[in-house]
Amino acid sequence: MLKKGNKLYSILTGSCPKCHQESMYTNKNPYMLSQLFNMHERCSHCDTKYKIEPSFFYGSMYVSYAVGIAFATAAFVIAFVIFGASLVSTFIAIVLTLVVFLPVIIRLSRNIWINFFFKYEPETQNQLE
Repeated sequence: MLKKGNKLYSILTGSCPKCHQESMYTNKNPYMLSQLFNMHERCSHCDTKYKIEPSFFYGSMYVSYAVGIAFATAAFVIAFVIFGASLVSTFIAIVLTLVVFLPVIIRLSRNIWINFFFKYEPETQNQLE
């Protein structure tokens, strides 16, 4: 289904955008809130530096807005259109969805943002070995 070499692979798994060999995060679980933003400095396989410049991931806030809208739209469609909930119930469903999925939205946004700046290079897989 999702194979290395595909941007979606790196975005959905949080792996290095250049070699797809290692997770960028010190803890893969986004619900470990104390470690949500903790990332490795560099990829141990291809030596890609994840934080290209200071405050690099501030740009992911723009992506986060779009990802949050996608989650909210999905919650609206499920609650209002499919289940026929009232507007108040639908609003509550949207808010709960955004609160529950906030760590996932943050990680997805960072993954999308960094993938704008790197492309998959399979020859870098074992560069350091």
